[in-house]
Amino acid sequence: MTAQTAPDLDGTDRRLLAALREDARLPVSQLAAQLEIPRAQVYARLERLETEGVIGGYTVRLGEAFSRTRMRAHVMIKTLPRQGQAAEAGLAGIAEVSAIYAISGEYDIIAMVEASNSVEMNELLDRIGLLDGVERTTTSVILAAKLER
Repeated sequence: MTAQTAPDLDGTDRRLLAALREDARLPVSQLAAQLEIPRAQVYARLERLETEGVIGGYTVRLGEAFSRTRMRAHVMIKTLPRQGQAAEAGLAGIAEVSAIYAISGEYDIIAMVEASNSVEMNELLDRIGLLDGVERTTTSVILAAKLER
C-alpha cells in the first residue's frame, strides 16, 4: 500500500477492524465466530492487514475507572515560522503527550495531553508553552468522553 493508494477493504475486513477496536485481545476463535469465517481466514486477514500497514499495532485502551482519575486536554499550538519540527520534537519528548497531529487552519499542531490533576496539567501546559518553536497555545480540557473507538 502506498501513501496515494487506499487499501482494498471488504466488509469482513471492516468488521474485523471494528471488533479489534472494541477489544484487540479477542482470541482468533472468538473473532472467527463473531465474523462467521474460519479461524485460518482470520489469521490470513490479520497478516495481510498488518503487512499492508492497515493495522500498525495493538495497544491498551485505559479502563473507565482509571480514566476518570486523569485529566485530559487538547492543546492547539501555533508555531513560529519554520519552527514546526522543533515544536514537534519537543512535544515528542514529553511523556504526558499521547498524540501529536499536524492540522490546517490558524493553529499548526494539536497535542493530546494527560495529567493526574489540575496542578500537573498547569505545569505541563507551561512546559509546552516554553518549547522551542511554540508561539502560543489554546487548551480545551476534556470534560467527558462521549465516544472512543
